[in-house]
Amino acid sequence: MSNRLRIAVTGLAVTYPFGGVFWDYVQYPLGLLRLGHDVLYIEDTGRWAYDPAAETFVEDGGGNAEEFQRQLLRLDPELAERWFYRDGAGRVYGRSWEETASFCRSADLFLHISASCWMRDEYFAAKRVAFVDSDPMFTQASVPDYLAGSISDEDRERVETLLRHDVFFTFAENVAGADSRVPRGLFDWSTTRQPVVLDCFDAVAVAPEKRRRVLTTVASWESTEGGRVVDGVEYGGKGPEFERFIDLPRTSALPLELALAGRPPVKRLRSHGWLTRDGYEVSREPWVYLDYLAGSLGEWSVAKNAYVASHSGWFSCRTACYLALGVPAVVQRTGFEHSIPTGEGLFTFETLDEAKAGIDAIASDPERHARAAREIAGEFFDSGKVLGRLLEEALA
Repeated sequence: MSNRLRIAVTGLAVTYPFGGVFWDYVQYPLGLLRLGHDVLYIEDTGRWAYDPAAETFVEDGGGNAEEFQRQLLRLDPELAERWFYRDGAGRVYGRSWEETASFCRSADLFLHISASCWMRDEYFAAKRVAFVDSDPMFTQASVPDYLAGSISDEDRERVETLLRHDVFFTFAENVAGADSRVPRGLFDWSTTRQPVVLDCFDAVAVAPEKRRRVLTTVASWESTEGGRVVDGVEYGGKGPEFERFIDLPRTSALPLELALAGRPPVKRLRSHGWLTRDGYEVSREPWVYLDYLAGSLGEWSVAKNAYVASHSGWFSCRTACYLALGVPAVVQRTGFEHSIPTGEGLFTFETLDEAKAGIDAIASDPERHARAAREIAGEFFDSGKVLGRLLEEALA
């Protein structure tokens, strides 16, 4: 797309000041900026900000905003002039509210990522308003009750706010598949995936021979959204899936390390052979997070039960970062394998034996699988390709 567009993008990178969250959201405005567009990052959640030092949420987001500005300056000085944040007390940082509202009223596209924004009338004033669902099954969980007329008032308001958007994208790569259980009523979903600005990752990549011979992942032990019942079926977070593979370290060809937040059962995990790290220690800022991922021989991870049981096709933003660093991954099957190639650089599993086989493959030829991982990232997650396609569909 050759025309320069004015695009607003939402996120949660100030509210949750962790390395993984930063890369999840900031690669949208950075990737759009690299495509030559006029971009503004907006964080207006109506929520308090998380203070990692205090391990609680606080009304004053000034400290988080200051740190966010520092990280943007390191990433791209031009992007550091293109952001707006409103904290839980209504204080504004970065651009003024007047500038932000004016930008949105003249915007070609307002890109609402992950239901992260308090959608004010000024945001809906953009020519087109697109929603990007990064949490399939949880996002659509209220649709059957809405259609049946049995929905709660709170859920009804949420669905009807979503319906005000013009176009809808989802990380559920298999949403249209015959085996998908993701509700498809009300919304016409187009598929998309996490955009990755590859040169950011090339700068910190580590050669396979210099990596620790361990597979890692970074996750929160406690699911933030809890379980949801959809059409009589209960869907949950990572816990039920992780329990199925808790004995994996005892037969794995490589050590397995979990960097976890959310009060994980560390003693129990260690008794089953898992290595553990504090999640905040390895994700306290964006570059520390990338260094941790880059120093791993590979990733091993389960997915949320809702993604797996619904055959959604969801693919992890974190795993996309591993691949961009040339770090191969062994991850639980969700249906994405219909769209993204597996078997070299990226392995999927449903059973303990399949998980072990993927680990064995990486252990036997890490250089080959590192190359393949980076090739997958370039072909399927490059921000230019992902965002170019998203813009074409959003503005069609």
